[in-house]
Amino acid sequence: MTIQKPIVKRYKKNPILTKEDVPYPVATVHNAGIVKHDGRYIMLFRSHRLNGRSIIGRADSDDGFSFTVHPEPFLTPAKDNIFAEYEEFGIEDLRICPVEDDYLLTYSAYSRHGVRIALARTGDFKKVERIALITQADLRNVVIFPAKFGGRYVRLDRPHSEISPWSIWISYSPDLVHWGDSRVIMKPVPYHWDEMKIGPGAPPFKTDKGWLHIYHGVFKTMAGAVYRLGAALHDLDDPAKINGVSDQWILQPEAPWEVSGYVPNVVFTCGAVPEDDGTVKIYWGGADTVMCAGTAVIDDLVQLCLIDSRPPL
Repeated sequence: MTIQKPIVKRYKKNPILTKEDVPYPVATVHNAGIVKHDGRYIMLFRSHRLNGRSIIGRADSDDGFSFTVHPEPFLTPAKDNIFAEYEEFGIEDLRICPVEDDYLLTYSAYSRHGVRIALARTGDFKKVERIALITQADLRNVVIFPAKFGGRYVRLDRPHSEISPWSIWISYSPDLVHWGDSRVIMKPVPYHWDEMKIGPGAPPFKTDKGWLHIYHGVFKTMAGAVYRLGAALHDLDDPAKINGVSDQWILQPEAPWEVSGYVPNVVFTCGAVPEDDGTVKIYWGGADTVMCAGTAVIDDLVQLCLIDSRPPL
């Protein structure tokens, strides 16, 4: 099945957030986690400071498209304890994972030791509690499923390695701190749009056919890498089982602010919000420079995974 119409319909007024919308000095606005909280959309976006290191800002919206940025950053590198050592070079690409009655925040912590994932928690997006550093270096792109399986938390992640080239793994935890039973569940496909590397994108959300996960895939060209978005469907009862991966991408860089910018030819998602009308709002960073948004029909994405599928491994 090849759908000719755009799977993801871009918002006509993209980009929805730029550095000009931020009331403190930043060079970029991109790769934001998004969630709907108390009827409002909360965006936690990454920005490069003017020294090149990243922080996390917050913006709010009533409709999911028109956002207002808070006057101060939401999260900056820690100044004390072990987090300060491992966040020294900046914090990046935060995901918001609704779990139980809280929101778990996973983000990349950069330091002289490499990149690893930090986990924090918030209930109101005002107070943030850092919980633990939950991976070793080098590992990125952790998303946590919004439900427990067999009494355990479950996450997807991506080791930053060429050994098993940039594949998606699954891990389990009884307490959010100690993770194990790790295994690879999805790999890039040779000479395919995601052949160079893949990684978790937005936290998975539940559909009647499975957990829908919007991921990113990378293809290396003579002019550099191209980042696109794809979709995978995980089994409702066993998230390690992938019932289908869309053979075609669902979004690629096309708009001027996706093709040209800090990192050219990039669409990169850290957040998607399913709606009651059967659609999903998808958010992505364009060229690591601006934030963009679009919508898709959830059933279209599910059908792509089931009918026009490629093997996960």
